[in-house]
Amino acid sequence: MQNTVSKVAVVGSGISGAICAATLARNGISVTLFDSARGPGGRMSQRREISQDGKELLFDHGAPYFTVTNPDVLSVVAEWESRGLVAEWKLNFWSFDCFSNEFFNTENQERQSKKYVGVPGMNSICRALCLEPGVESKFNVGIGNFDWIELENLWSLTGSDGQNLGQFKGVVASDKNIISPRFTEITGRSPPLALSLAPEWVELHNIPVNPCFALMLAFTDPLSSVPAKAFSFTNSKVLSWAYCENSKPGRSCTSERWVLHSTMEYAKDVIAQTGLQKPSKETLSKVGNEMLQEFLGTGLSIAQPFFKKAHRWGSAFPAASIAEEEKCLWDEKKRLAICGDFCVSPNVEGAILSGLAAASKLKGMLSNL
Repeated sequence: MQNTVSKVAVVGSGISGAICAATLARNGISVTLFDSARGPGGRMSQRREISQDGKELLFDHGAPYFTVTNPDVLSVVAEWESRGLVAEWKLNFWSFDCFSNEFFNTENQERQSKKYVGVPGMNSICRALCLEPGVESKFNVGIGNFDWIELENLWSLTGSDGQNLGQFKGVVASDKNIISPRFTEITGRSPPLALSLAPEWVELHNIPVNPCFALMLAFTDPLSSVPAKAFSFTNSKVLSWAYCENSKPGRSCTSERWVLHSTMEYAKDVIAQTGLQKPSKETLSKVGNEMLQEFLGTGLSIAQPFFKKAHRWGSAFPAASIAEEEKCLWDEKKRLAICGDFCVSPNVEGAILSGLAAASKLKGMLSNL
């Protein structure tokens, strides 16, 4: 694909990898970003679906919003807001008790931090970062192998299809499974980064994760019987959250779209029965039906949706932080950084902080090369 030496390869276009790539580029370091997906975003991606009658339906099927408390991240978000990439989601969050079939307004507890969303979709932020001058983004390109060439003091990357992707002076990886046996469970292939290249990072071998299923629904008419547009569930074994996409700023209102999130326990039970490999259509259909029935069983008059599709986030949500102080893993000799929310905290803010930390490590080293 290329023979010249680019400065840095960033693997993964979620918010951590994307902000790392953009920060490096703004500091004069050329970056090639790789992602096996069709577009940027990771858990902040937006799903585009077409209904049977040809309607375009857009869903934030991963992170529905994010909050910020860190001053460094607040300044970053303020810049995004000035560019029209994010907006505050001014909405009262409620809670629904499945035992009493009652809604409770949790506005006082939830108003501690502003809720931000990407505009017009959650992926808008990562998309803009991947288009920064100095960032060359390559999608639909999975990484098969990272090779450290000791004599040349360079990294060589090979695609999952065996294609040579070039040589790089530094590498940033934002995938917690890059060195983990979980990668083999999911894909059937060996992890791209051999543990022998980073033997001190054994903590990456088995980061605990919380799975989740997301169910995307579209209705012909607004759900007027539901008094809240975003609410959590209590006393449900199946559902944890429900959000109305239309209530977010900058969204289309052509049809009422909702995203439901399952409980961690429900997702774990399904995975225990079906495995970590890509779920079959039959499994996703069964999950979708069960989640929908739980939603319809709230005792409210909810019509049948004209569109329904489930998605599995098998290992996307880390249940531990492995580098809270350093905010990323860093091998100075090999100029290798690992970043992501699993380093700091399992949320968008943690991912941003980790990506910024990785960029800081690399730009300090590469400015002298």
